Amino acid sequence: MWKTDTIKGKQILIVDDEPDILESLEEALEVCRISKASTFEAAKEMLESQQYDAAILDIMGVRGYDLLQIAIRRGIPAIMLTAHALTPEDFIKSMKTGAYAYVPKDELADITYYLADTLRARQERSAKPGGWFAKLKPFFVKKFGPDWLDSVKDLWVE
Repeated sequence: MWKTDTIKGKQILIVDDEPDILESLEEALEVCRISKASTFEAAKEMLESQQYDAAILDIMGVRGYDLLQIAIRRGIPAIMLTAHALTPEDFIKSMKTGAYAYVPKDELADITYYLADTLRARQERSAKPGGWFAKLKPFFVKKFGPDWLDSVKDLWVE
C-alpha cells in the first residue's frame, strides 16, 4: 500500500454514477477531503466552482471526457477510472486528452497509490508516464494483447 502521507488532507473530487464505487473510493481515500458527484451536471458545477488537488473521473455514465476537459481547463489533474470503457482506444483518448492516469476499476484497491503517483507527476511536471503505467502494464498487455504497446509508445517522452 502506498504511503498515505502523500495524499493526506488533499481535496479530491470523485465522480461515478455507481453509488458503491463512490462509497469504496471514499473509504479508500479516508485521509483525503472528499467531494462526490454521481452526475455530469453535479460534477461540472463542482469542477467549475471549487479547486481540487485532483479528480477521479468515471468515463461512462457521467460524460467523463467532458469532465476531463473541464478539469484540464481548471488545472486539476485527473485519473480516469473505468470498467466499461476499458479499451486501447479509450486509454489513448484519455492520455491524449490530458489525463494523468487511466485505471481499471479492477485496480480500485490500489487507488491511493495511483492518486499519490498522479500528485507526484503533477508536482514534478513529468512528461513520462508515472509508476501507475509500469504497475498496470501487465494488466493492459493481458487485456489488450502484446501488440497494443506499439500504439502507445508515442504518448510520452521517454
